[in-house]
Amino acid sequence: MSSLLLVPYSFRSSVRIAGGFACLAVSLMLGACSQPAASTAPGAAGGRGGRGAGGGAQPVVTAKVGQKDVPVDLTAVGNVEAYTMIALRSQVTGQLQQVSLHEGDSVKKGDLLFTLDERPFQAALQQAEANYVRDQALLSQAEAQLSRDVANAAYVALQADRQAMLVEQGILSKDVGEQSRAQAEATAATVKADKAAIDSAKAQIVAQQAAVDSAKVQLGYCAVRSPIDGRTGDITVKPGNLVTANNTQIMTIAQVQPVFVTFAVPATHLPTIKQHYSEAKKLVVVATPQDADATPVEGQLTFFDNVVDQTTDTIKLKATFTNADRRLWPGQYARVSLRLSTIAGATVVPQQAVQTGQDGPFVFLVKGDATVEQRPVTVGQRVNDDLVIEKGLTPGDTVVTEGQLRLEAGTKVDTGENTGRAGGRGQGRGGRAPGDPGARGARRGGP
Repeated sequence: MSSLLLVPYSFRSSVRIAGGFACLAVSLMLGACSQPAASTAPGAAGGRGGRGAGGGAQPVVTAKVGQKDVPVDLTAVGNVEAYTMIALRSQVTGQLQQVSLHEGDSVKKGDLLFTLDERPFQAALQQAEANYVRDQALLSQAEAQLSRDVANAAYVALQADRQAMLVEQGILSKDVGEQSRAQAEATAATVKADKAAIDSAKAQIVAQQAAVDSAKVQLGYCAVRSPIDGRTGDITVKPGNLVTANNTQIMTIAQVQPVFVTFAVPATHLPTIKQHYSEAKKLVVVATPQDADATPVEGQLTFFDNVVDQTTDTIKLKATFTNADRRLWPGQYARVSLRLSTIAGATVVPQQAVQTGQDGPFVFLVKGDATVEQRPVTVGQRVNDDLVIEKGLTPGDTVVTEGQLRLEAGTKVDTGENTGRAGGRGQGRGGRAPGDPGARGARRGGP
């Protein structure tokens, strides 16, 4: 038995309509594929192009090449050192009785600082003086003894001579004459002994005089005085404590007028330093303390070491500052600038004008027809916000300081009416403030 499937008429109509739409879509797709490729947007012919493409003058900021005297400086970080640092110790052992200053006082040379117990040293001085007087009396006694023995020796010698004459005449025996002569010789020896005693007494007096002087010195050490002008530090021993001679450190004194600033520079600069340094003409050193009041202080280079530090390949230098206002303080760090020489009439440009390319540094030089030229330059040292140009530019030239990304050789530029000077950034019409949407659009090459 055969089966027959019956489809309603409305359903067959819907299938025919859907198939018609499908055929229409396929036809449209085939037509689109057969059309030629659409051209790019207007202005895109020939590609995007290089920097500065777009047809109009590119807004830039420019500055004039300047000329001024430029110092040649070496910079480093230095440390302030006291001109003289004294560790104060007592030279005698005794009890500290009195302190005549406050910690941190400024003192002058010879000012009384501390006083030790003087009584033992006064007693020692009195004993030495008494011994000196005694030895003077012994000397006087020895001199009197010598005078008496000299007179006695002269009498005995004369008597021996007379008896010798009587012996020759046969009046006295020879034995008596020999006894008289022996007595005269003994008396002469006594005189020599007296003279030796006098010399010994004189030497003893000299020794006692030295003992007296030493006792006076020891007594003087009981008053501890400042050996220099300077600033005192912390007092480590309080009154009543025992101070040991040459051992106990009582205090330190630092001389802060003048002061040293010690710093180090690479040893490669040593030939230049030796070339410009002389005893007659000191090199100028400027030190700026690293504090809130960073006021520069000027001094002179007075020392460079006799050896190079092999571990760091640096040479140690030392500058002297009068420090009249005490701006520099021992132990403080300071930024140091050593001025070797001054370049007269150097050519300078703002540092942002110099770009770096494959062939080295260059600038965009604005020519008279308002186009730019890519000019290679030889750059010297940096001075604040400027760079010294050793070769490639002359004073009065105009260079681009902002907007170089939109430029290439031959690009026409719009410099505006206001042109800056070297050492300051001039701003033309193209130099908008940072953050200005128009400025960002100009950097992208947009309208």
